[in-house]
Amino acid sequence: MNQSLKVLVVDDSRVSRMMSSAMIKSIRAGAEIVEADNGDAALVAQQATPCDIGILDMNMPGMTGLELAAHLHQLNPDMPLALLTANVQDSVRNRADEEGVHFFRKPIREEVIGQILDTLAPQR
Repeated sequence: MNQSLKVLVVDDSRVSRMMSSAMIKSIRAGAEIVEADNGDAALVAQQATPCDIGILDMNMPGMTGLELAAHLHQLNPDMPLALLTANVQDSVRNRADEEGVHFFRKPIREEVIGQILDTLAPQR
């Protein structure tokens, strides 16, 4: 395990990105975090610094988290993704399932971030 885990964190809220990043680093000390505040920035970031997993918000300016997930899966079909959102409608959850994106409910808490990391990157 010489290579550190690279995590793409995408949320239009700076505070949410900071909280998620701090919790990821607390749980996985060697993790490298790449942050983006929208889908377009996330795609640019992923191409510049390919990440192992992604944690995406649903409601952002421009494309939604699920639209971003589809684009990320075009770049890397095997990239594990999580949707971390306050939008808990059944339709969003069902679409996430259809897209192969794991669904997690906000608020951002260390327990939830731990579950995401255990689900998306259990061995790292």
